Amino acid sequence: MPRHFLRDDDLSPAEQREVLRLALDLRESPYARAPLAGPQSVALLFDKPTLRTQTSFSAGVAELGGFPMVVDGRLAQVGERESVADVTRVLERQVSAIVWRTFGQERIEEMAAVAQVPVVNALTDQFHPCQILADLLTVAQHRGGLDALAGQRLAYVGDAANNMGASYLVGGATAGLHVRVAGPEGYLPDDDVVRRAEEIAATTGGSVTVTTDATSAVTGADVVVTDTWVSMGSEASAARRATDLLPYQVTPELMDSAAPDAIFLHCLPAYRGKEVAAEVIDGPRSKVWDEAENRRHVQKAVLTFLLEDR
Repeated sequence: MPRHFLRDDDLSPAEQREVLRLALDLRESPYARAPLAGPQSVALLFDKPTLRTQTSFSAGVAELGGFPMVVDGRLAQVGERESVADVTRVLERQVSAIVWRTFGQERIEEMAAVAQVPVVNALTDQFHPCQILADLLTVAQHRGGLDALAGQRLAYVGDAANNMGASYLVGGATAGLHVRVAGPEGYLPDDDVVRRAEEIAATTGGSVTVTTDATSAVTGADVVVTDTWVSMGSEASAARRATDLLPYQVTPELMDSAAPDAIFLHCLPAYRGKEVAAEVIDGPRSKVWDEAENRRHVQKAVLTFLLEDR
C-alpha cells in the first residue's frame, strides 16, 4: 500500500526532518530530482478556494518532471455526484498521486483508505500539514538552519481551534519546538489534538502550552504566527469573531513582547487591521513571502518522499 500524508504526525520526527532536508536541497537545486519524469500526472483536486496551494503544487509537480492535472472539485462534486471511493478509483488510474484540498478530514481519510497511489492533504478543516512544513522550513531559513529548529519557541495567537492551530501543535511538536497557542475561550484547540501533541513533544524535547493570554504566549517567542479570524466555512460568524478575537491581533506592541530577533509568519490570505497590523506583516520581521514560496519546496519534497517510498 502507498504512503499518504494526511496529517502532520503521518511523518515521524526523523521523517519530517528528512523531508525538510530534501526541501532545502530542492530550494537550492529545483530540478535535481525528477520522480515524476515521463511526465507522470498528479491530480490536484480543489473543493475550496485556492491561490498558494494551486500555484505551488502546479509549479512543484512540473519541476519534478510531471504534469499537474487540476480538477475543479466544485464541478466534480466529490461525494455528491459520485462517491469519494468511486472518484478515487477513477483518478488513481490516471495519475501517480492525488493532492486534495477539501472540507472534513474524514473525506481525505476515506480517499486514502482505497487509493493505490499516495494521497496528500492540501488542507482540510482539521489539519493543514503542508503549510506547517513550509513554516518550519521558513523558521530554519531565518533562525539558524535546520539543526537549530528544535528548541525554537513558536507562538500562535488568534483562532487556535482551527486547522492551523492543530497543525502547529502536532507538526511543531514533531519538530521539537516549544509551541504556545493562545486564543479566547471557545477558540481553543481540541483536547485530542493537544494530547497528541503532548505525546509527541515528550519524545522530541519540545513542549505544548495552551493559554488564553496572548502576551504570555508571545513573550520571548522566536516566531510569532497568526491566521485569518474567519476560516472558510465560518463566514456567518465573522462579526462575532472580529469582536472575540480583537485582543489577539498581532500589533507592533505584541511583537515587542517577543524576542528581539523574532520573525512573523502568516499562511495568507491576510487581512490587515484585523488579525495583524499592517506595520507587522509589511515590516522587516515579516517573512510571509518566503513562507509562501516555501510551500513549493516542501510539497515537492513530500511528493518525492512518498513516491520513492512506494
